[in-house]
Amino acid sequence: MEAREVKKLYYSIGEVSQITGLKQYVLRYWETEFPHIKPSKNRAGNRIYKTNDLDNIKELKNLLHNKKFTIKGAKQFLKDKNLSPNSSIDADPKVLKLIDTLDVKTLKNIQKSLDDLLAILDKKNKV
Repeated sequence: MEAREVKKLYYSIGEVSQITGLKQYVLRYWETEFPHIKPSKNRAGNRIYKTNDLDNIKELKNLLHNKKFTIKGAKQFLKDKNLSPNSSIDADPKVLKLIDTLDVKTLKNIQKSLDDLLAILDKKNKV
């Protein structure tokens, strides 16, 4: 159950944990895996998350927990979107709606078909 979120400029790791329902060790692990989650640290060395960090964590949680992406799959998804580490990872709602209706195997088949089409187009352009 998610706690009621209070809008603030900065959040502690405990507050982010309560807001997102994620354990603190998960948040620390995600920092090592995803450059989009980089909280600052205060003078005492404690993590301080900005609203953008919180939004990115929520979106990442959606990808990993709701959409059932693997860590590797989520990294690739974000890489394919060409996001810089300081940008938000809000996915296009149309794409997310499509992902909701398709399973991973279907998406992989679509990707393979698109790769095949690109290869055919590349051959035609070289001729």
